[in-house]
Amino acid sequence: MSGRPIATTRSASGMPTGLLAVWWVIVSEIVIFGGLLGSYIMYRLAHDAWTAQAAHTNTWIGAFNTLVLLTSSLFAVLAHRAAEAGDGKKAHHLLWLTFAGGATFLVVKALEWTNEIQHGFTLTSSTFWSFYYTAAGLHALHVLVGIIIIAIVARSAIRNLELHRVELIGVYWHFVDVVWIFLFPLLYIAK
Repeated sequence: MSGRPIATTRSASGMPTGLLAVWWVIVSEIVIFGGLLGSYIMYRLAHDAWTAQAAHTNTWIGAFNTLVLLTSSLFAVLAHRAAEAGDGKKAHHLLWLTFAGGATFLVVKALEWTNEIQHGFTLTSSTFWSFYYTAAGLHALHVLVGIIIIAIVARSAIRNLELHRVELIGVYWHFVDVVWIFLFPLLYIAK
């Protein structure tokens, strides 16, 4: 028998408890982001004035951040593959590359917001910008939480400990990427 409590290794569903917990978190987050994005779409369809506001978002910055997140997601997949092979050192390295992608995303987002705010596009300047900052800010918060967890998991992976957690953070990270795949066209392209 392993030294870990049985509750951490299986659930009634037959799925490992940690993976089940991550999926529960993701389902609850889908409800939150789904409500926010549904409201955004309904409001946008009813207000033509949003086009003029949305024209001030920088599509190239949004596209760059999309590339950064998708690349970081690839590193997360490769980290999971390494963890499954029992190569904690390689998983550790790849997780830090995933972390770097998330950190890059946040730095670019901070620079982008600084520029937008300096040009008068603030949370209170219009309903479009309220939705923009709320949706992008909520997503950025999820990226921040993700990179913190990635750093914690990477520290364990280097010692070949708890390698199953590489998959767990990978699933969460892919969710963060999928949310951005919805946000990018809504906030940057659909002008």
